[in-house]
Amino acid sequence: MLSRRRHELPPTAGLPLTLADLRPGRPSLASDLARLLHTPPLQLTCSGTAALLISLVALHEQQPRRRRVVVPAFTCPLVALAVHSAGLELVPCDLRPDHFDMDPQALRAACDERTLAIVPTHLGGRVADVDDALAVANNVGAYVIEDAAQAVGARHGDTSVGLAGDIGFFSLAAGKGLSIYEGGLLAARDPALREQLQRTAARIALPSARWELRRCIELLGYAALYRPHGLRLAYGNPLRRALRRGDPVAAVGDDFELPLPLHPVGRWRQAVGAHAAARLPAFLEHCAAQAQRRLPRLREIPGIRVLDDSGNAHGSWPFFLLLLPDQRRRDEALEQLWQAGLGVSRLFIHALPDYGYLNGIVPACDVPNARDFAARSLSISNSPWLGDDDFEAICRVLAAVPDK
Repeated sequence: MLSRRRHELPPTAGLPLTLADLRPGRPSLASDLARLLHTPPLQLTCSGTAALLISLVALHEQQPRRRRVVVPAFTCPLVALAVHSAGLELVPCDLRPDHFDMDPQALRAACDERTLAIVPTHLGGRVADVDDALAVANNVGAYVIEDAAQAVGARHGDTSVGLAGDIGFFSLAAGKGLSIYEGGLLAARDPALREQLQRTAARIALPSARWELRRCIELLGYAALYRPHGLRLAYGNPLRRALRRGDPVAAVGDDFELPLPLHPVGRWRQAVGAHAAARLPAFLEHCAAQAQRRLPRLREIPGIRVLDDSGNAHGSWPFFLLLLPDQRRRDEALEQLWQAGLGVSRLFIHALPDYGYLNGIVPACDVPNARDFAARSLSISNSPWLGDDDFEAICRVLAAVPDK
């Protein structure tokens, strides 16, 4: 295992907050980000999960006989909890081999006249194949909700992700580009649907002084500790404690509880995000340029597959998502890297059917490609704090993992 340093790098590239960001101001975050991302008007929510929940409730009111929501079998467990909280039925769809997109044949088998929505996911900033989901949805009369929680700033051509389907949503959680600690954004091209989403949110996302106070305190902690030295206390030490007790789910933060928080975002947090948003385009550009410099080094390592975009897609780069040849080599690499403070981690620990606490929410099903993806994948931070020497140290470990 590499020796651990005094500082800790984050697993994703988040935009650090400055002292000036914390001053009061206009709560213009949603409109500012719509302008920066070149989208229709955006709706601010208390989390990306809340944005998905609001979307599902609104769409189910339009199609009350449809109850099934088809999602990739490898995605954030919060997606399953949002579907459950909306009173709907989750349908996990297996992935394409060696990819995070839903398998076209499996997707068609999963969808019928009972399907309310299909949720393609732009995983780790990479741009998903939304066109196939749209084709299937059009065939069965379902909606498409783009999960762009990890893809603020990603584009398909000159258009932001989240706009090809009926609804798209983004996350403003800790470490996901711009953050107000917890927050989300809803996008919809159709004005009537935007109005319905706003009405639904006003009805079910009721003010909560307790939750907003908690988020304000957490945001202050994020502003203070989202630095290489502070992250050892806030992220690295809890990670290592969880791994010592054999709990990788807690180590990556995959352990969530019900009920889901659902409330409006307060004016101060909106103002903090609006102040920081002015720096977001330059930050995203820097991360993309750094990723393009480092991708060739990763690609030259034998047996490593680096997930990238295709065609006219230009994803965001919060981290690199890699597939190793098998689980043994992935685990041997993580044995040296995961606790070294270098920003190497796992995205999600399991395929959705394999989280014990989701029993009764996620149906038992055979999703071999999703399980294979979970077993072979790891992530490398694309934070500007990850210097060239540290990045090269990671690459040497990956290259040195034996074939047998």
